[in-house]
Amino acid sequence: MRILTAMLKHETNSFSPIPTDLDRFRAWACHYGADADHAMRSTRMPMAAYLRLISEAGHQAITPLAAEAMPSGPVSATAYRHLTETILEAVDKGCDAVMLDLHGAMIAESTEDGEGTLLEAIRRLRPGIPIAVTCDLHANLTPAMVANSSALIGYKTYPHTDLYEVAERVGKILLAQLRGRCDPVMSWGNAPLLAHTLMQGSDMEPMAGLQQETRELERRPGILAVTLFGGFNLGDMAYAGSSAVVIADGDRSIADAARDRLLAKLWAAREGFIYRGTSLLDALKDAAGRTDGPVVLLDHADNCGSGGTQDVMDIVQAVLTAGLPDVAMAALWDPEAAAAMQAAGVGAELTLALGGRTDMPAIGLKGRPLTLTGRVIALSNGRWRVEGPMYTGVEVRMGPSALFRVGGMDIIVVSRHHEPWDVGIFKALGIDPETKRYLLLKSRVHYRAGLGRMEKYRIALDGRGVTTSDWRVLPYARLRRPIFPLDQEVRFP
Repeated sequence: MRILTAMLKHETNSFSPIPTDLDRFRAWACHYGADADHAMRSTRMPMAAYLRLISEAGHQAITPLAAEAMPSGPVSATAYRHLTETILEAVDKGCDAVMLDLHGAMIAESTEDGEGTLLEAIRRLRPGIPIAVTCDLHANLTPAMVANSSALIGYKTYPHTDLYEVAERVGKILLAQLRGRCDPVMSWGNAPLLAHTLMQGSDMEPMAGLQQETRELERRPGILAVTLFGGFNLGDMAYAGSSAVVIADGDRSIADAARDRLLAKLWAAREGFIYRGTSLLDALKDAAGRTDGPVVLLDHADNCGSGGTQDVMDIVQAVLTAGLPDVAMAALWDPEAAAAMQAAGVGAELTLALGGRTDMPAIGLKGRPLTLTGRVIALSNGRWRVEGPMYTGVEVRMGPSALFRVGGMDIIVVSRHHEPWDVGIFKALGIDPETKRYLLLKSRVHYRAGLGRMEKYRIALDGRGVTTSDWRVLPYARLRRPIFPLDQEVRFP
């Protein structure tokens, strides 16, 4: 049999000013044909699991595309059309099944349901073809995504460390369907809940308990897979929010019952998904009193892993003003500053206007650089390979990068957006993060994948940016209402 497998992933922040064109995909991953196979096969990404399963079953793998862009604004119509047509043309040429690695929160200029629109198009070309799909835990599940899949599943972990295993599970379901050994049926539903990303970590409650519930449900006879999606609150679309999907073997009533049980538990735990911050002054006082490091300081309102510009300087300035010693900061996106330091060389003393190069009209925020004088400590071409356990084996290309020392802070400056969720971002600039007293990270939860084991304490620093936790400044227009916690009078079911 010919089984098509492809990756097309983007988490869209509707309020981000960072454009998502083809160059945005090329900056992270955009491989075609045999190159897609080569780029993914030796990783721990979902597509690698698909490729292994297809090979072991003695089938032929068709790999038209492996494309992903770092989170940013809506995908351009041109980029969306090109990438989806690459997959659709391969489907049209002939295949017996499809295994896709999608995100589930892609919004394009031409459709607010990027994944659902793609799956509908595949179904039009091949109405009866079996389709397996992996989605991110932060997927905003839609009716079109479920209706046009045979088996859809999502990660149980955040940070996302189970990508390979999740794809392996759904891939096996699809192969069993092809052999006539199972009949996957799906039941899904969503709750009127906009869960905060900072509160969705799978190592903390209430998500930990809810994910344990999915595992217990999967042990029941007749149930093939159970997924709880936290959802992505920064995607302004009708179905943004938390949801659940259950795959049963031929018995929809079993799937319905498991779905209802899981959604009821999710709704009962809704208060636990609200983020309640503290004042920046109090947070910095707390940080100053911590002597056992590394202490992780989270600049979570400017996280490029959720579509942030990664160049807001408010928190950097506040930490410098507070005089915290021995800080390593990762990472600041500023291609111009990185180029200036590359030209000046290691050891050069420079005065630079750092960051603040991006306006954020959706939230009325102007870019504001911070002028700092410091020394260039190290330079890098920005290429390294992820050690894991998240995105293990994937090559990172941050572009020309530099380490800039200002007082007690070492600032990693990169030319391409990258969230610091692996030790490689520090090692590329000669830093051992475990020896630092403070790690100032433009991240939310993903940093815990590669750095969480070494943190002694974590403190959220509430700053500004398009991944803000102050949802009052976000101009939602398409989100279904009422929805908790934006609205208090919400009934479910």
